[in-house]
Formats: sequence, structure tokens, C-alpha cells
Amino acid sequence: MGTVSKALSLLGFFSRDRQEIGLSEMTRLTGLNKATVFRLLTELAENGFVEQVGSGRAYRLGPVFLRLASLREAAVPMREMAQQVLDRLSAATGETTHMSILQGDQLCTLAYSYSVQHGTRVTMDDAEVITFHSTSSGLAVLAHSDTAFVTQVLAQPLERRTPMSVTDPEVILGQLEDVRRSGIAENVSGFEEDVHSHAAPVFDAQQRCYGAVAVAAPVARMSDALRAVIRAEVPRAALEMTRLLGGFPPASFKTKFETMPGHAPAA
Repeated sequence: MGTVSKALSLLGFFSRDRQEIGLSEMTRLTGLNKATVFRLLTELAENGFVEQVGSGRAYRLGPVFLRLASLREAAVPMREMAQQVLDRLSAATGETTHMSILQGDQLCTLAYSYSVQHGTRVTMDDAEVITFHSTSSGLAVLAHSDTAFVTQVLAQPLERRTPMSVTDPEVILGQLEDVRRSGIAENVSGFEEDVHSHAAPVFDAQQRCYGAVAVAAPVARMSDALRAVIRAEVPRAALEMTRLLGGFPPASFKTKFETMPGHAPAA
């Protein structure tokens, strides 16, 4: 590993749970000798990648990341990054995928992707407003939102879009408990008849849920095998989306899925 790679590898030890790291701790984490770690940290500090804070002179990520994050957002907007994840998810599941985000007190479609594997598929509309109580995306968001927001949503008249739409607030609260336990929301024909969907939440930098990633398939095609694939791929995609957009999943959500085959744990 070259000097630049060694220096950059140190940055990977910072996380939301480990925001400051002292020299001795960094030495332990890296397995390098203390003199080398000190030299690498000094070089990173000189270039703004880390800075020292407090009386203990521990290191934390430096101001250069604010500038780089701003440039990244300008160069690769949210919709473009979401599209890349959705395209991969659609290819993995063979079904329609989409991401929705909170805009005020509404949940709106940001992007979607269609699979070429089937002629019959669930279709989406640009910037479509979807309900919280009768979609897997809405249930995923509500399950990971604060109590005040959930109360506000369920206190409003809940539209019965199909004969299978659930509109009883008490029943919905029970569904939210199931979603929290599994990490995945599931809905059958609640928003549109003959559509079976699964969704997982997306989190921001403050670990707040602000959207969801979902897969929607025709009910007739939802076999046990397809359901298993979707339930494995959806949380993986949601964690990837969270990471790419600069967010952090709560530990309670991340630990449910970080050990899945093919998934690299998020920082």
C-alpha cells in the first residue's frame, strides 16, 4: 500500500459513533507503528482532511470535506445517484423499483427504474404523490419517523384507494411495529390493485428517515423465490442509497442487514 493509500485508509476509521480519534487509538486501529500514524495524520491535517480538537488533541474529519461534499452534490445530484442504485436493484430483482422522498408532509416519487425482463410490469408517474398508509414506502417512512409525525398523518382522513387499503389507524400502528422489527415494509394492493411492493427506509446525516427505496411487482408474479430475492435486495439498496447521499442508518436498522452476503457494512 502506497503512502497516499495508507493516509486515506485512516479516514475510514471515522464514523458517526467514532467522530474523534486520538493518536494512540488510531495506532491501535490501524496496526501501524505510532511514528508512521503520526506522520500520516500530520500530512492529512496539513491538507485539511483532519483537524485536532480538545485538550487531548484528538483528530476529527477536517473542513475540506465540506467543500468536497458541496462539489460532489453539484456534480452528481441526488436524482442521478438514486437512478444508479435503482437501476441495479431493478436488474437484481427483475421488477420496477423506485425511490420516494419526503417533501413537507407529502411523500413523492423521486426516481424509478423499469426492468426489461418482463413485458408486464408496474408503471410509475414522475413526481407522483403516494400515500403513507397504503404503500410499502409510506409504511417504511412512518415506521422510522417520530411519534408526532405519525400521529399527524394518521389523524387525517385516510383514503381507501382499493378494497384492500387499510384505513384503521390502530391496525396501521400494528403494521408499523412489524416494519420496525423486520426493517422491511410490505404492502399488497393497498395503493393500486394487483401490486405487491416491499420498501426499506433511507436516512439522512442526522439519522432521520426522509424517504424509501421500493420494489413493486404484479401480485401474480410474487412467488416465494421472488419475495426472498426482493427482501434481500431492498434493504441492501436502501443502505447503499443512505451512504451515497451522505446519511447514516441507525444502528438498530443497520445491524439487521449488514451481515447479509454481498453487503459491505456502512461506516
